[in-house]
Amino acid sequence: MDLPAALATHRLVAIVRGDDPDAALRTVLALADEGVELIEVSLTGTAALSVIERARDALGPDHPLGAGTVLTAEDARAAHGAGADFAVTPGLGDGVRAAQDLGMPVLAGVLTPTEIIAARALGVAALKIFPIAQAGGAAYLKALRGPFPEAPLVPVGGIDEAAARACLAAGALAVGVGSPLIGDAADGGSITALRKRARLFRTVVAEAPR
Repeated sequence: MDLPAALATHRLVAIVRGDDPDAALRTVLALADEGVELIEVSLTGTAALSVIERARDALGPDHPLGAGTVLTAEDARAAHGAGADFAVTPGLGDGVRAAQDLGMPVLAGVLTPTEIIAARALGVAALKIFPIAQAGGAAYLKALRGPFPEAPLVPVGGIDEAAARACLAAGALAVGVGSPLIGDAADGGSITALRKRARLFRTVVAEAPR
């Protein structure tokens, strides 16, 4: 898949991490039903590979589905085998190269300018600026745009509605949103409330400047 193009088009990556695999699957399917096109299932969730497999079966082959928290080469291989289209990492571990070798584009976790340079040398598809809230939020993202004006930056970590608006206005290609979007849905919480939050975040990205 063309991950940079998908990020530029949809501008939102939903990050699903839960302790209840059935609830996590319901969460993925509800997000897809609400028009959230880019969904990442973190491998740190309970039975995450099974969630990815079941989501792939339910969504079919054409809906983008990612595996998150890909740390190792084995993580990458397992995610690929489960049906993930793309990989998301918290840093530049062995999982980056392994995912690329398997044909999965990588949204690679970085924070500093040095890490951005290293990730671009690896040929990653996009750059996950993580954790953005602790690094300074939209102001930090804007500062990175100076030396890296064309870099595909996707801030992740503490992105609520206000932070999403601010980061997109500061030049983010897309935003990655976990708990402010997912809430407790992946642990068995309300899917109705999840759907409401999904519509809110879709509105936020639709209204953001491009």
